Amino acid sequence: MAFTTQNVDHLTRSEVWSSQLKDVLMDELMATQYVNWLSEFPDGDTFTIPSIGEAQVENYTENSGITYAPLDTGEFQFTITEYLASGIYITEKAKQDMYYMNQLVSQFVPKQERAIMEDVEAFILNLQSGQTASTANSINGASHRFVATGTNEVFTVADFAKARYALKKANVPDTDLVAIVDPSVEYTINTLTNIANVSNNPHWEGIVSSGVATGMRFVKNVYGFDVYVSNNLADANEQIDSAGPTTAAGKANMFFSAASDVTPFIGAWRQMPKVDSEFNKDKQRDEYVVTARYGAKLYRPENLVCVLSDTDQV
Repeated sequence: MAFTTQNVDHLTRSEVWSSQLKDVLMDELMATQYVNWLSEFPDGDTFTIPSIGEAQVENYTENSGITYAPLDTGEFQFTITEYLASGIYITEKAKQDMYYMNQLVSQFVPKQERAIMEDVEAFILNLQSGQTASTANSINGASHRFVATGTNEVFTVADFAKARYALKKANVPDTDLVAIVDPSVEYTINTLTNIANVSNNPHWEGIVSSGVATGMRFVKNVYGFDVYVSNNLADANEQIDSAGPTTAAGKANMFFSAASDVTPFIGAWRQMPKVDSEFNKDKQRDEYVVTARYGAKLYRPENLVCVLSDTDQV
């Protein structure tokens, strides 16, 4: 393609939009902060992380032989699975005939950014699928996946306490505790009359008040969990271990520690969202495309508790 004034203009705008797009994603994608994004990624689309098991200890008797055992090793892998694209065009005729053409075109990339942002957000919040569905996923005797204990599988304050207990049993740091819950859970919290142990967290109060594009916003602090609300949590209609109630309109509410050294998820961008635009002379139209490649996976199952609650009781 020959370089014309129009082509150069498209290239310049693409560079500006790519820079702006990166900033917007960093600011608005709240769920991404709970992923340990690797800054270096080797060739290919699969990343392997070696792991080392625990050392063994035994009682020792003087002048007796010591038992030597190899240190258990393993590896964790995740793959760049997501390749996203959002394309929009506007014809020369439409540009000539449309009074609000400039206002319309200025919204193309932000709308495409929003579409990519929502896809990434939903993907991260669905990483709870790294747990085994319909089982308790017990660690050290405490369930990390269970149905809410209220009437008709509605959330109760006791479920917050149970989630915190499971994290403690798994030796998860008791700091930066986060709960991401469905709006129906927020409603339950707000209408409880016996919620004496709930108070606003002054550290967060006013920092997150009106929410971001995904709908997440800080609500309260319950039993040490900073509670956020999201409409993008994964569906979860399950019965745990073939016993007890089954959620019918269930959502997987997520509880974990957001401490930087134990974030529950790991991921990598193979390509950060990038904007390309050009003029298609054959079809006489401006074309805009945003593409991205990334992958993420549940990395620390001990640092994730999912409480399944029904959402149709409000």
